[in-house]
Amino acid sequence: MIGELRIRNLGVIADATIEPGPGLTVVTGETGAGKTMVVTGLGLLLGGKGSTGQVRNGTDRLQVTGRFTGITEEAVERVTEAGGELDEDELLVVRQVTAAGRSRAHLGGVAVPLGVAGDLVGDLLVIHGQTEQVRLARTDRQREVLDRFAGAELAEVKAAYQRTWQTRRAAVTERDDLRAASRERARELDLLRFGLDEIGEVDPQPGEDDQLRVEANRLQSVDDLRMAAHAALVAINADPDDPTDQPCAVGLLNTARTALARADDDPEAADLGRRTADLGYQLADLGADLAGFLAGLEADPHRLECVTGRLAALAGLTRKYGETIDEVLAWSAEAAERVLHLDGTDERIAALDARIEALDADLLSGAARLTALRSTAADELAAAVDTELAALAMPNATLRFRITTTGDEVAALGPTGADQVEILFRANPGQRPGPLGAVASGGELSRIRLALEVSLADRLVAETGAAPTTMVFDEVDAGIGGRVASEVGRRLARLAEHGQVIVVTHLAQVAAFAGRHYCVAKTDDGQVTVSDVAEVTGEDRLAELARMLGGADSDAARAHAAELLAQATGTDPVTTLMQN
Repeated sequence: MIGELRIRNLGVIADATIEPGPGLTVVTGETGAGKTMVVTGLGLLLGGKGSTGQVRNGTDRLQVTGRFTGITEEAVERVTEAGGELDEDELLVVRQVTAAGRSRAHLGGVAVPLGVAGDLVGDLLVIHGQTEQVRLARTDRQREVLDRFAGAELAEVKAAYQRTWQTRRAAVTERDDLRAASRERARELDLLRFGLDEIGEVDPQPGEDDQLRVEANRLQSVDDLRMAAHAALVAINADPDDPTDQPCAVGLLNTARTALARADDDPEAADLGRRTADLGYQLADLGADLAGFLAGLEADPHRLECVTGRLAALAGLTRKYGETIDEVLAWSAEAAERVLHLDGTDERIAALDARIEALDADLLSGAARLTALRSTAADELAAAVDTELAALAMPNATLRFRITTTGDEVAALGPTGADQVEILFRANPGQRPGPLGAVASGGELSRIRLALEVSLADRLVAETGAAPTTMVFDEVDAGIGGRVASEVGRRLARLAEHGQVIVVTHLAQVAAFAGRHYCVAKTDDGQVTVSDVAEVTGEDRLAELARMLGGADSDAARAHAAELLAQATGTDPVTTLMQN
């Protein structure tokens, strides 16, 4: 529940603090005093839209702070995930709106998006304002109310149904996309297969293009290579057919080695001799390699023609499928995998058809179960509401739920089942029941809404023993008065037995049932209007109840207020008057 609500610079309220009790807390005040600002402040904590017009004139920002107690473990986990933490088992939620229009929210001491704070606070309190009466006239809201009353069993069935619904929708989307893309898929398959066939005919090998280019270059330059190799070989080993006996590297190196051998008694000279000998061995190896290279250099026009043709074939592939043969082979591997995937599409469509058929059966079964549970709950909730309406001075009123199934085909199902739920209402005998939003007056809607909330709370407590979230009622008593107002107050007090209830009211008959009573008073010095919120007790509370009853602050009005308070609390009116 909310332990403290502090409002600063919101509308006509400069700074006010309210500490609602665990039962029924009421907020009263003259029209225009600003009592609805309490509901507005709670709405801001719920993530409601803030505006610059809400910021008090002459200030730079408004701020609403809510201190919540009794936080569930699930809520604590969500706060922790957002980076916040509790303060001695209490959760602080802060909402600010600046005069420039910037809006911020803090949850457990850290800044969070408005939606994060609003979602969490939405699990802690709910506001029932005039907009709720408008929503109650909508069939989707009426179904939600019925589903809430049906309890945990329906919630479990509906959750399973909605999971199946989402799974089926995803499967249908995938299947339809595959079918719609069949032409493009066939075109892609033809192109891929053509490319794979073309590559398969050539049968390229990894790195083949580079190797063939080297070979082609050698075959084209064989004469130049032979001349170069022969000249190098002669420079190393003398040409036996050369009568000029030109010096060669081997001969010169042998001369150097012989010269160094004469000084082998010198260690350094001996080392140089060994190094010279090593060079001789290397030079001999080089000469042998050159001789082998030269022997292998033979002109082969036929081989050159084959290599050139092969390179042309490979170039045809690299023009289409990659810069190199290795890239062509990589494309081929990817294309082959893609072909396997596309070839398996028909099988995938068949598998999806079978999956959808099975899900259809599950959906139909789940929808039928939802209809049965709603039908049972509808009778029970209607009977409970009729009892509450009779206590609210509507003894002849009847409320019924009309459940219409859209059909027993999967195409007729929606995300919540096959049911269209509509509340039918009749205020008096002889009238024909009609849609709630069309036949109920504003005062009747207020009482119906209260009767529904009381019935829902009774069911929740009976089934789980858990109290509902904090409920805030804004002008729930609109359009009613007299004895009916007293019954509204009595019902609100009964609702508050199971949880925290905050009510903004203009009726003394309702306010008299409160455990805590706050009054919003407006002062005006001719230039600035300020509203203050303070808890009223004792004589001050009697004075406020007297004002609400008729406006006159007299002994008679106070006696009437004392009598009203005594009736609400079950005490003696004389004692109540004397105590206050």
